[in-house]
Amino acid sequence: MFNLSNKVSVVTGAGSGIGEAIAHAFAGAGAVVYVAERDAEAGARVAEAVRQGGGGAEFVQTDVADERSCQNIARVVLDAHGRCDVLVNNAGIGHVGTILTTTGEDLDRLYNVNVKGVMYMTRAFIKPMIERRSGSIVNLASIGGIVAVRDRLAYCATKFAVVGITKCVALDHADSQVRCNCICPGRVETPFVQARLKEYPDPKKAYEQMAGTQALNRMGTPEEIAAAALYLASDESAFVTGSALIIDGGFSVGK
Repeated sequence: MFNLSNKVSVVTGAGSGIGEAIAHAFAGAGAVVYVAERDAEAGARVAEAVRQGGGGAEFVQTDVADERSCQNIARVVLDAHGRCDVLVNNAGIGHVGTILTTTGEDLDRLYNVNVKGVMYMTRAFIKPMIERRSGSIVNLASIGGIVAVRDRLAYCATKFAVVGITKCVALDHADSQVRCNCICPGRVETPFVQARLKEYPDPKKAYEQMAGTQALNRMGTPEEIAAAALYLASDESAFVTGSALIIDGGFSVGK
């Protein structure tokens, strides 16, 4: 079991899905977890659930697309603890479309959250990490940041950018012992995906078709992605930086 005892962590987009699973995994490993979530009801619910489970958690309403909001949560965390040991940039949104059906506004919407959100949050927290010569940043990219995914032009463009940001931050700040890695999940059965499946005439068939794009013929679970985040956050991954960890059920190797 990876140990995060006495570590202070921040997880964006922790109100559901992968972010929620990461919050629970980190708290279970001993970390204090700050749930950074735009949806106040969802964020408060997750923080309370973590506390009910015996973990330490606080909710701070945060819009990662707003740099002032990112600076605000940094002040809250640093005022309370004087440090942030682990930052997980999980918040993200998607869009279905090709270059013919994706508008500039669509791309801007995804870019503001998926790319600027990672930049703003990292910039808000990295200086204290540099000063302490310690810190782990974990970004949630996607298999769509490694290979092209059909009908996901804007999403892939932003997730390729997250992989690039990850590698640049890792290289620029390796001398300060600040590590930066990203996780590239394939299709994961989150509440968002479950809701979308219900919109199909045959949800079971839709699931099978989506899962069938992955060699293991199933979707991943949020907990499986959270386990990878826990490893990258922990001291056991001290020699890992600049990596893009693919957890895609074999999507990228084909069938």
